Amino acid sequence: MENVESRSFSGLMSELIALADEVVSLAKDSDTEREIFTQFAVHVEKFSPIFNELREKDKFMDSPAIRKAVESFERELKRCKALIESPYSSTSVSHVEETSHELGRSLGLLLFASLDVSTSFKEISGDLHKALMNVKFSSNSSPTSSRGSEFASELKGVGEIIEKRISLDVDDVVLQLKYGNDEEFKFALWGLNELIGSQKVSNELINEEGIIPILFNRLGSSKPYNRLATIQVLRRMAWKNADNKEKMADVGYLSILVKSLTRDVEERGEAVGLLLDLSDLIAVRRRMGRIQGCIVLLVAMLNGDDPVASRNAGKLLSTLSSNTQNALHMAEAGYFKPLVQYLKEGSDMSKILMATALSRMELTDQFRASLGEDGAVEPLVTMFNAGKLESKLSALSALQNLSIVTENIQRLISSGIVVPLLQLLFSVTSVLMTLREPASAILARIAQSESILFNQDVALQMLSLLNLCSPVIQCHLLQALNNIAAHSSAAKVRRKMKENGAIQLLLPFIKENNSKIRSSALNLIYTLSKDLPEELTEQLGETNISCIVNIASSSTSEDEKAAALGFLSNLPISDKKATDILKRENLLPILISIISSSVATSTPTTCWLVESVAGVLIRFTNPSDKKLQLLSAEHGVIPLLLKLLSSESPVAKYRAATSLAQLSQNTLSLRKSRKSRNSMWSCVPHSGDAYCEVHDGYCYVNSTFCLVKAGAISPLVKILEGKDRQADEAVLSALANLLQDEIWENGTNCIAKTAGIQAIIKVLESGSVKAQEKAVWILERILKVDEYRVKYGESAQIVLIDVAQNGDPRLKPTVAKLLAQLELLQIQSSYF
Repeated sequence: MENVESRSFSGLMSELIALADEVVSLAKDSDTEREIFTQFAVHVEKFSPIFNELREKDKFMDSPAIRKAVESFERELKRCKALIESPYSSTSVSHVEETSHELGRSLGLLLFASLDVSTSFKEISGDLHKALMNVKFSSNSSPTSSRGSEFASELKGVGEIIEKRISLDVDDVVLQLKYGNDEEFKFALWGLNELIGSQKVSNELINEEGIIPILFNRLGSSKPYNRLATIQVLRRMAWKNADNKEKMADVGYLSILVKSLTRDVEERGEAVGLLLDLSDLIAVRRRMGRIQGCIVLLVAMLNGDDPVASRNAGKLLSTLSSNTQNALHMAEAGYFKPLVQYLKEGSDMSKILMATALSRMELTDQFRASLGEDGAVEPLVTMFNAGKLESKLSALSALQNLSIVTENIQRLISSGIVVPLLQLLFSVTSVLMTLREPASAILARIAQSESILFNQDVALQMLSLLNLCSPVIQCHLLQALNNIAAHSSAAKVRRKMKENGAIQLLLPFIKENNSKIRSSALNLIYTLSKDLPEELTEQLGETNISCIVNIASSSTSEDEKAAALGFLSNLPISDKKATDILKRENLLPILISIISSSVATSTPTTCWLVESVAGVLIRFTNPSDKKLQLLSAEHGVIPLLLKLLSSESPVAKYRAATSLAQLSQNTLSLRKSRKSRNSMWSCVPHSGDAYCEVHDGYCYVNSTFCLVKAGAISPLVKILEGKDRQADEAVLSALANLLQDEIWENGTNCIAKTAGIQAIIKVLESGSVKAQEKAVWILERILKVDEYRVKYGESAQIVLIDVAQNGDPRLKPTVAKLLAQLELLQIQSSYF
């Protein structure tokens, strides 16, 4: 048999109608026990209208419980068909009666599952059910019209027997409900449901026999199919009589129903339906909110996949939310609409209660964003603007919690809260002082959005408050200023801050014992230190620079070290006084120590620290100061620069390549030529390993800064082969030092050996304009060598032609020169 669940409900009912009709036809045409099967056919004929009504209402009637009843019908009707067709049916009158009773049980199961059918359907089905359950067949009787009065008399005669049987059924049902095993309890539930539907069970009997307590007690320990049926019967009892609802309002019973909310889909759907039915009682609403886990489970159902259960859970939550404590429990479970509704329309005390609770909740970022979407920000801002002190404080504390997520920052800015917050910070009214800390914290968060820049004076106003407030507020204001100054579009604001003495105002804070204030101030100084004027060192003074060096040396915070060194790297390189101070402070060993311990890790803070160190090293490798270069090399700077070439940070690679380019600018002048007759060098023996084929002399890593002897060529070329283009210009500057006039052919061979020529052509294809300019200059020298012109000329010319056509106009003269060198200009002149 095909699985019932795999067929459409309307199709299933059509099959049942056809099967019933077939059974009727076979029964009427039977050659054996004709009278019995004719009586049987009269009953079976009545199924088709019932099945037809179910088919017409398939959208409402299709449920797992009804499908189970239909499956039972299908099974019994097929058994009837087999019985009629059996050659032994003449001796099976009792089998026909038994089959009729089984059909009656199937119909009872259908009635039990069909709670929402019409009264007429119940009456017709109920009458047929009784007839089938009590039918007796005999070979000399027939229900046809030919003996109508005789049949009516017969029914009248057994009437008193039927009533007694019903009375016995009630007693049996109660007995099985109390003491029956799982199977007996199941049938007792069916019987009770039928008796309730036919109004054969009075409220007095329900009370006397304690039916409701019995059902709840059995509900807690029954099998899943009995639990579902029990809740369905309880729902029916609740619909029938308001007194029954009162009896179900016991907190113990409600707790059992709440436990059913954790069960399978059907059971929890029926359980939430019954709880909703009972929730019109005040006592139920009061008790339900206190049952552990109830609201959490209802919120889970609200967000579940079952649309009916979700709708009922939503209605129940709405009903329960009339209690403020319940609304708070819902918020803790992640359902915020009732809380937001109280913030919008509740009493002043309710609003304060909700805002205070919101400020204390440990919310996930998803929940914070959800609260913003539900509209929590706007009424809280209104409370802050228009409420009394307690209202203002609770609202600000709640907004401080919500402002953690970026989605709510824009809502805060749109609400117009920035100006009132600043006004509050400037206030000297003593009663408002407690509001300043949350206000400053919110401003720090709001400052993360570039939208705050609509008011260019916000930063200057915050600066003016720095020396007038407590350490906590100072910390928040410094964070806010850091956020503002760090925005890419804040150049004008940064300039105004520097013009108004921001750095001089901040310098005292770097001596603070409070590490948060010191670190925040240092971060802000670093951000503002970009594009510093040459005279800044005079303004800073040696004491402050020494203090910053000390922070870089002794701080346990990598972030603080990075900010300190970042600031030092921004000091103008041409400022010799700053260089002298840093030398006196013995900064080089500090840099070597930091970079040695940091280069292996790759957290964002560590990357920033490494980038800052690499930035300071550019000062210590200045090509105009050979003594300083020598000092750096003696401290082991060059091996560390080589490590930085393989760093994950493009900025660190660029700065390391820049330092290597600066060092190698002087290699040619520092190397000892083999041809030299200088008396100072003539008595100094040279190792064979010291000879450098590129520089045609004796080279050493720490004294002539030779890239070849340092093993720098391959890592430099590897950068050009990579995808990131930020370090190209610095790398090409370093390689260009190998192509100086005296040694360009040797340098060309060296670059070729490391597969550098193709990498340089790649930069020409996709690098920046400045990098392309250097690439063209290098290629112009390399391609003078016939061997390389033949090997790389074709790939180079394709790129050169493309640059000539589509590249920056500034490149055209040098590209034209190189193409002419390749003897291509005349035939490609149309491209120019």
